[in-house]
Amino acid sequence: MLFRSLDRVLGQVGVVAQQLPLVRVFLQWSDFLPSVAEGRMDAVLCGQGIIPERLEIVDFTDPYTVFNESVIMRAGEAVPAPEGLAGKRVGAIANSANMRLAKTFEGAILVPFDGASDDVFGDMIGALRAGEVDAVVDDDVALIPIADAADIDMAFTVQTRNPWGIGIRKGNDELRERLNAALATVKADGRLREVWQRWV
Repeated sequence: MLFRSLDRVLGQVGVVAQQLPLVRVFLQWSDFLPSVAEGRMDAVLCGQGIIPERLEIVDFTDPYTVFNESVIMRAGEAVPAPEGLAGKRVGAIANSANMRLAKTFEGAILVPFDGASDDVFGDMIGALRAGEVDAVVDDDVALIPIADAADIDMAFTVQTRNPWGIGIRKGNDELRERLNAALATVKADGRLREVWQRWV
């Protein structure tokens, strides 16, 4: 659902950005930002919260949405607040906004996932189910697909309001300006809102 909605956002932006041709490329999470920084890819859209660590690597467009972050745990073990995670193994993607939040959970034992597989989200959920971690932190929207899973409970959500943007190689101001103009258009005419309402 999340990837479908992001794909439609990208499609709308590409249409508006003066018929900017789009080629979607599947990469492992750990290669998202390096591929853009090194010029192998022009941009990265998927789940890119605009945080200081990423701003050191790439530039970003204006935000196209904001999300909070949630913690999930095995059914029957959920805690209502970060304090309950002291001594618990908490998984998140390494160098992500989610790991940045996890570092604020006092006493939590952090378990970074390097994102070098084809499905880091699946890896984290599998580790939770297998008892290798006690909790997983991710963007609230990313957790929608497992919201109804009988063996996993939503513990709590932190109102981080992280802005998401399209990451672009530093100095590629022409592309950033084109994408910003396209984002402004799909925001103003309601297409961006329609995508989120339909798919998220």
